[in-house]
Amino acid sequence: MFNPANIPRAFFLKTVFLDRDGVVNEKMPEGQYVTRWDDFQVLPGVIHAIDLLKRAGMHVIVVSNQRGIALGRFSKDDVRTFHNKFQQMLEAFGTRVDGFYFCPHDRGQCNCRKPLPGLFEQAVADYPEIDAHTSVIIGDSDSDIEFGRKLGMMTVFIDGDPARQKPGAEAARALADIQAKSLLDATDTLLKMKMPDADSSTMCLGFPGKSNS
Repeated sequence: MFNPANIPRAFFLKTVFLDRDGVVNEKMPEGQYVTRWDDFQVLPGVIHAIDLLKRAGMHVIVVSNQRGIALGRFSKDDVRTFHNKFQQMLEAFGTRVDGFYFCPHDRGQCNCRKPLPGLFEQAVADYPEIDAHTSVIIGDSDSDIEFGRKLGMMTVFIDGDPARQKPGAEAARALADIQAKSLLDATDTLLKMKMPDADSSTMCLGFPGKSNS
């Protein structure tokens, strides 16, 4: 399902930002954290979804709040290890993520905790061609959807496990441009909207009821 209210008549998608917990890997129960690699359970269809996005010419960037670092549950190096191992898993299937960016801070301590824009700014520093207006954020929380809306991105809400959703999830779902059951479902929706773009390998998304020009 999608809400086209805030989407331009023709939207050229070049970059896909992914939240991590609840989108890429199984979210732990609220208040618990992924503290070891064995806890990092990649969700069904995720590797295939990332491969499809990369084959469509997208940048794929993971952006996540990792408050557990500030709480002393795990370290920055632990998070980097999880991401490196996940990248190795992707590469074994012939695909990869372009970058992993995470906020290690507690609330109110920084400019990089979503919905603040710091993680986006870090990604742009590494990939200057990234533009919020040709980007989408796929997430499962209100902070993800607010992050995208403040920057002017298209937003996708992943329903996930109702028992593990964060407070505010229902409001985020209502505000998102697209709602999906999983990352693969979201990717399928985006790719079905694909229209030929003669000037580049990026996607031009057309939405029902709107002309594309």
